[in-house]
Amino acid sequence: MIQLEALADLAIKAGAVILDIYSGDFAVATKADASPVTEADQRAEAVILEGLRRIAPGIPVIAEEESAAGRQAEIADRFILVDPLDGTREFVSRNGEFTVNIALVEGGAPVAGVVYAPALGRLYVGAKGEGAFAATVTGGVRSSFEPIAVRPRPAAGLTAIGSRSHGSPETATFLAPLPVAEFVSTGSSLKFCLVAEGKADLYPRHGRTMEWDTAAGDAVLRAAGGAVVTFDGRPLAYGKRRQAGDVDFANPYFLAVGDPDLVVVALSATA
Repeated sequence: MIQLEALADLAIKAGAVILDIYSGDFAVATKADASPVTEADQRAEAVILEGLRRIAPGIPVIAEEESAAGRQAEIADRFILVDPLDGTREFVSRNGEFTVNIALVEGGAPVAGVVYAPALGRLYVGAKGEGAFAATVTGGVRSSFEPIAVRPRPAAGLTAIGSRSHGSPETATFLAPLPVAEFVSTGSSLKFCLVAEGKADLYPRHGRTMEWDTAAGDAVLRAAGGAVVTFDGRPLAYGKRRQAGDVDFANPYFLAVGDPDLVVVALSATA
């Protein structure tokens, strides 16, 4: 498997490019799907793709901006998903809640992932069979990794987490019958990571996402002991091409949880 530290170093390098642009003025364009894009998205992706050619030669890469330009590699059982700047809306609004996402997928599942929030100096990594870890990054220098893990389902109220920029009435309806004591809004793939380190219990998503948005955070959460499932209870799958009624690599709605027991609890209560 690709070394997590190599992926982490690459994410930090891309994050430095993002922060350089973030510190000044930048233009915002609109892609064909109406989502925003900046120079930071494009330059960070170029850094990541160059690095992956060096540390993961021969593994196909599906990257957000390359895909937006109509350039998608042919994939096999093993491939890499890249979102160079997840949470571009958070980047534009300058709230710091944006991330660099790199994930390795094997057999339709994310088996290794790196999520880096450069403005917050927070780095998360996880891999199947190795566990999940977090570190701080200051001035481009990473601290030692510390293990993280999901928390057991609390006896009292749950903490739910959701999108700062893409909330939906469906999510409120889903959460209504559950014993939710607190709802936290956060941008980007940080939502997966907060569940992974035991700061939240569940993250329901009733909104548009693509595989590059979710794979790295999903890998970290699974490695920390959590689960990510569709609303019929099946694990969220990756490498979805030639889908009836949707584009390549588009995700269905999903539920991310810390304690896997919450899958049955939540889906039963909201059925």
